[in-house]
Amino acid sequence: MMLALAMNAGGQPKQVIEFQTVMSMYEATYKNFVRGGKYKEAITPLTTLINLIDTTNIYKVANVSEMMVRQLNAPYYYDLACCYAVTGQKTKVRTYRQQALKALEQAVNLGYNDYNNMLYDKDLTSLRKDKTYKSLLEKVKEKTPLHVLRKSAPYAKDSVKLESTFTYQPKDDYRLSVMREYLKLDSVAGQGDELSKIINLLHFVHDEMPHDGNHRAFAEMDAIDLYNYVKTTGKGVNCHQLAISLCEMYLAMGIPARYVTCLAADPNDGECHVINAVWSGQLQKWLWIDPTNDAWVMDENGMMLSIAEVRERMINDQPLVLCDTANWNHREKQTKEGYLYGYMSKNLYYFVCKKYSRFNPESDYRPNPAEEDIRLIPVGFVNNNWKCDTTTDPDFFWAKPE
Repeated sequence: MMLALAMNAGGQPKQVIEFQTVMSMYEATYKNFVRGGKYKEAITPLTTLINLIDTTNIYKVANVSEMMVRQLNAPYYYDLACCYAVTGQKTKVRTYRQQALKALEQAVNLGYNDYNNMLYDKDLTSLRKDKTYKSLLEKVKEKTPLHVLRKSAPYAKDSVKLESTFTYQPKDDYRLSVMREYLKLDSVAGQGDELSKIINLLHFVHDEMPHDGNHRAFAEMDAIDLYNYVKTTGKGVNCHQLAISLCEMYLAMGIPARYVTCLAADPNDGECHVINAVWSGQLQKWLWIDPTNDAWVMDENGMMLSIAEVRERMINDQPLVLCDTANWNHREKQTKEGYLYGYMSKNLYYFVCKKYSRFNPESDYRPNPAEEDIRLIPVGFVNNNWKCDTTTDPDFFWAKPE
């Protein structure tokens, strides 16, 4: 949540920057105490930080909701619980343990959901046998992304079919043809079979266009402009812009593709991830392709999977295999546990796609076509954050390209 404020700070009033500066000061102070093993001394600056967030009106000028600001305190209350618990264990003062449980309850009520950390954190050892701790742990377990996904309602056939179907810009469109030549995509894709071309194009975008989730390029939403923006500025682009770029490259090569926004069940969760669904005529199925992480996913037999198949296998606890190339900006290797179960499980609750996959699909500077998005949701899911046509029918949403 702190990141949400930080991302907006550059264009925000002076009060926002000052607020974050003060927050950072108190945060650095208490963390220095903790690193030095001085848990009791950390309590005062940590409590001051929590009170600062609890009483601020910064949301009025920060372009975020009051709830989002209040939820900043979830990890701080958790850290406060750790400080009280360790202090109580060292001093044998019972009131510290009671304060630890109270702070932990506050953290959970504000949305703290790191189940594994709460389960194994040595700082909370003294609380393990307490019934309040056990109750809070179960509450956090129910909030874990994988648990939420597995508790989701099923899909269902729609009683009324949406008239608009998904369409894909043909490769001989002038703009796609220019991009294909400009980026030398025939050379990039290579002379192998279709799957090798799909993977080579994935590697190209991942290698040539670094990811920066905090940065949206000031550019047109097309592969040429975004590629040149990266090369000219030396800056990365966000997952949304990476997926748009790769989608256009597939279309230019005559391979149907979409960029898919993968979203969480929690309406207050503003973080999502955008990847590609790429149609393989060779396999007669959609494939999960993620340019941010140079990733695709397979079953236990090495068969590449679709987004829908990965979601279903997660829900049913079936084997998943992450490709060996999966990494972030060639700095950090991705693991199945971290990438799929720790991160993507949160963002596989519902999906949004453009109805028409094309060059420059959502320009900030030119008119967009009237038909826009469509989303796939579980039955009974209520979330109005994304206002667009909606279906609960996966066969319609993931239909084979015409």
